[in-house]
Amino acid sequence: MKIEISNIDQLPAVAEALLGEFPGERFFAFFGKMGVGKTTLIKELCRQLGVEDNVSSPTFAIVNEYSDRVGEPVYHFDFYRLKSLAEAYDIGYEEYFYSGSWCFTEWTEKIEPLLPEHYVRVDIEEREGTRIFTANTI
Repeated sequence: MKIEISNIDQLPAVAEALLGEFPGERFFAFFGKMGVGKTTLIKELCRQLGVEDNVSSPTFAIVNEYSDRVGEPVYHFDFYRLKSLAEAYDIGYEEYFYSGSWCFTEWTEKIEPLLPEHYVRVDIEEREGTRIFTANTI
């Protein structure tokens, strides 16, 4: 899946396309430079899943937990401040990653060796005032 947008107002369509293109998937790993829109897209995905909590980047907490419209957990990770893979072990990443619940990860490149065998990789690129979203299952 590849989508290009030129306006943030088009972001709901990107989230809808991601959820529609990968209906059985629950693990989405986001890749992209700082400021490209990873958190903003995850906020929109959470909104479409019925999350009513304030969705924000868990930069200091590493993981935030929300509930979707049916009360199931939604985990949002930000590994930006991670200094080593040992820190991911310390938070018990396996319990989250293999829970079958929604998992959205930012700064995924910092924990790439720990990713499940199967997930949706979402790359976000900024080019000449547009955002390009490319998603594939791994």
